[in-house]
Amino acid sequence: MDVLLSIKPRFAERIFNGTKKYEYRKTIFSRADVQKVVVYASSPVKKIVGEFRIAEIIWDKPESIWLRTCISAGVKRDFFLQYFTGKDKGYAINIKHTKRYEVPVNPWDVLPGFTPPQSFMYIDSTNTFSP
Repeated sequence: MDVLLSIKPRFAERIFNGTKKYEYRKTIFSRADVQKVVVYASSPVKKIVGEFRIAEIIWDKPESIWLRTCISAGVKRDFFLQYFTGKDKGYAINIKHTKRYEVPVNPWDVLPGFTPPQSFMYIDSTNTFSP
């Protein structure tokens, strides 16, 4: 099983240029068999732009996550803390083996009834989005 994550375009760019090694989330998928993340760059891009493998998922108090991941966060501390305001726990998806698609994919063409997820959606591992 794979997941499709909605990620703001500026953060998707940082993932694929290697400056962001962690994707932070307030909630995480419940399935333990997720190994690959397909990246949907949200508005204004609105395309599937690439994918990455999950090295590990860290869950802890936000401040502890920051201390463990800040060197490769791809975001500033203030932004990180604002994102987790009021949360006792957070998640950091450790990114490995990124693959940027040469041609971004229109999700409405390949995922019947597609609606951009607020956070993530499960997708079948047999879906392939790049040529």
